[in-house]
Amino acid sequence: MVEIGLIIPPDAPPERFLTVAAAAEEAGVPQLWLWEDCFAESALAPAAAILARTQRLRVGIGLLPVPLRTVALTAMELATLDRMFPGRLLPGIGHGVLDWMGQAGVRAASPLTLLREYAVALRRILAGEEVTTTGRYVTLDRVALRHPPLSPQLRAPLLVGAEGPKTLALAGEVGDGLIFTGGTTPAQVRTGLAIAYAARRASGLTTPLAAVVFHPVPHDTPAGRIAREVAAYAEAGATHVPVLALSPDGPPEGGDALVGFATTLATAIAVGTQASP
Repeated sequence: MVEIGLIIPPDAPPERFLTVAAAAEEAGVPQLWLWEDCFAESALAPAAAILARTQRLRVGIGLLPVPLRTVALTAMELATLDRMFPGRLLPGIGHGVLDWMGQAGVRAASPLTLLREYAVALRRILAGEEVTTTGRYVTLDRVALRHPPLSPQLRAPLLVGAEGPKTLALAGEVGDGLIFTGGTTPAQVRTGLAIAYAARRASGLTTPLAAVVFHPVPHDTPAGRIAREVAAYAEAGATHVPVLALSPDGPPEGGDALVGFATTLATAIAVGTQASP
């Protein structure tokens, strides 16, 4: 069954995040999603704060740009959060916005090569392996976590942001799921998943993929309409649909508007549950 989540956009100042998270959990929204846009908030720091403040809320990160941090550091951070809050973190990695990566001085000549090397190494480290590898971008010498995830069942799933066909195929090979950008249609989700699954089968993998679709809507969209739009994504194969409330001037600042929208999403979840067979 598809899960609806609430997106806190990077336009919102971080001091408002905990209020929105508490409201989302109280309303019954199961997931809260953060973006790591340059040069706003980081994602892992507020994720840790939200996980500590709430009891049941799952926190998704869509996504961590891989050029910005070493794979060893990302593995340490994800393993730490997964041990502290088992099963509540949904991390995603991806290329990041290439212009921003250039501004930060970390833009890769081959983003696809970097993402492949990074994802493969990250999965191995999180699985508790000692990893030594020499690649074009990722070089590790006997890297192993002192505190790896406690068990494969508790290991955070690795989601990979994907848009073009090559990245969609890569996500199917090396990830546990895909993150589709906002504005992706149900038909595009279906096509993207077909590409990812074809690459997955070619790699000898048979486990299902999660599919996260960011869905922007006007902030005054009725709950019933949101439920119908989410159902269309679910029919196309989506497993998670985080929703972004847009004000007439763009994303809300993250105060009362997002607190109120959490109630709308909770109603949409109830409508969708009632409509399910």
